[in-house]
Amino acid sequence: MIRKGIKQLIAEAEARTRGISVADARKRQGDPDTVFVDLRDVRELERDGMIPGAFHAPRGMLEFWVDPESPYYKPVFAEGKTFIIYCQADWRGVLAAATLADMGMQNVLHLEGGYGEWKKAGGPTGPRPSTHAATEKKSS
Repeated sequence: MIRKGIKQLIAEAEARTRGISVADARKRQGDPDTVFVDLRDVRELERDGMIPGAFHAPRGMLEFWVDPESPYYKPVFAEGKTFIIYCQADWRGVLAAATLADMGMQNVLHLEGGYGEWKKAGGPTGPRPSTHAATEKKSS
């Protein structure tokens, strides 16, 4: 039998992380010092789109992409930025924000209500960038 259920894990993560409302997050869209990080599965992105300009970091790879010692490190996670982490309903987002805080990252926020709340509030959405477009963007 498990000792902690998902509700308790999420509640504990919420207690030690900072959320950001959709309204406040929208004000940060386009800010070069803010990176929106979409944790959702690639199938969710293809089906539902994503916040324009967001960086896709699948939840299962996040810790590996954040750690500069990892062979999978992604430079987008360099220090000095504010990261707004989101998933569909903010369950994965709040857990990921807590994990990143445990890793020592600062300036990590989770999007309250996630992408679902973003869409409900009329936040801009767009299609998942094609792999080809993402590759071109990296090389330029």
